[in-house]
Amino acid sequence: MPTDSARPTQPTPVADLSYEQAREELASVVSRLETGGETLEGSLALWERGEALAQRCQEWLDGARRRLDAARTAPTGGAGGSDSTDGVAQPTSTDSTDRPTDPEDLA
Repeated sequence: MPTDSARPTQPTPVADLSYEQAREELASVVSRLETGGETLEGSLALWERGEALAQRCQEWLDGARRRLDAARTAPTGGAGGSDSTDGVAQPTSTDSTDRPTDPEDLA
């Protein structure tokens, strides 16, 4: 009877990855594709994963840009300051979950 450790692990859904995780995995995918040695099917699967990872990284960068733009254009507040620089920029996700991913939804 096979054990759970014998089964290949499923990759983390791209929508759940931080920018750093997605960027690191994307670099690994590119390296594997450049090295070669994969079957055609394996190469296509890697390419598709890489495309999804690149899109996720872009979502994170777009979210960070929106937050920076909002922070620069926001009127300067009183002693309390602005909370627009607190935390990490969240990307706008294309998945259908109902969790907020837009920085304005997190405030």
